[in-house]
Amino acid sequence: MSKQKAYIWISILLFCIPIFGIADLMIGEISIPIKDCFNALFNYDDNSVNHIIIHEFRIPRMVMAILAGAALAVSGLLMQTLFNNQLAGPYVLGINSGASLFIGLFILTGFQFFNTEHGMLFSALLGAFILGIIMLICSLFVRSNLSLLLIGIMLSSFMGAIINLMETFAESEKLKGFFFWSMGSLQRVEFSQLSWIIIIILIALIFSFTIVKPLNTLVIGEEQSQILGIKIKQVRLSCIAITAILTGTITAYCGPIAFLGLAVPNLSKIIFKTQDHKILLFVNIFLGATFMLLCDILIQMLESMVLIPVNVLTSLIGAPFIIYLVIRKKS
Repeated sequence: MSKQKAYIWISILLFCIPIFGIADLMIGEISIPIKDCFNALFNYDDNSVNHIIIHEFRIPRMVMAILAGAALAVSGLLMQTLFNNQLAGPYVLGINSGASLFIGLFILTGFQFFNTEHGMLFSALLGAFILGIIMLICSLFVRSNLSLLLIGIMLSSFMGAIINLMETFAESEKLKGFFFWSMGSLQRVEFSQLSWIIIIILIALIFSFTIVKPLNTLVIGEEQSQILGIKIKQVRLSCIAITAILTGTITAYCGPIAFLGLAVPNLSKIIFKTQDHKILLFVNIFLGATFMLLCDILIQMLESMVLIPVNVLTSLIGAPFIIYLVIRKKS
């Protein structure tokens, strides 16, 4: 696909986000007219029930859907480029599991690495970064992409076993809280928390654009990249740091969201047929955000009949797509 066509499709995706965002605000157990949605956004009245629902519940949910989709899609893209493996991603390579383990320590045992108001967030960031570094070290010694993938799966299983062990000894209330967190939800963030969460995600996303050239050269191989003067170690650390910030922040407040970071980057490459990361970063931000908004709209449409956790829905959609990718690669 030519760059001109690519940017046209990027513009279309960008245009879709506010449309689906408004739809996400309107749909739910209580249907709210579009007029009330705009009034709640631009002319808030704290005496209006509809305005309170929009302001306190649906705006945080809609914003978190956009942030989660964009952050996890970019994280997946960075991991796939860094490890040169289309099946790499923050969930499969255990980075989500690292964040989950430290969140488990925070919720199930009460042990806090950071005894602050935002201790849960910092714990998730620390867990994601540590696992990212472990996978990075493993990649230096393991040549086979399949072997690296298996190491990621084994690390995820190992940390899952530790979490299960903690659950065995946890109090019932803490266990219940961790269970609901692990199912994933876009509804945990309050309106007052949105500003600094947006700032954290935006800084990480903007920083990802500063390493576009190194990412493009990594596609042709590390040896060629070094010949071209690319500092591989710095690029690796940058990718791990960005992924840890994006994945850790979203995992802390939305729970572990599976397969999005694996499926969206691959889908973007299939559709746009390019390895230019300047285009791919934009595409993954907008495509990931659109995908999560559509998932949340579907969840809210079915809410009156069945309550579907976001992690369950993304797995139901993402897992068959990944199976298709593997079969397509082998054929």
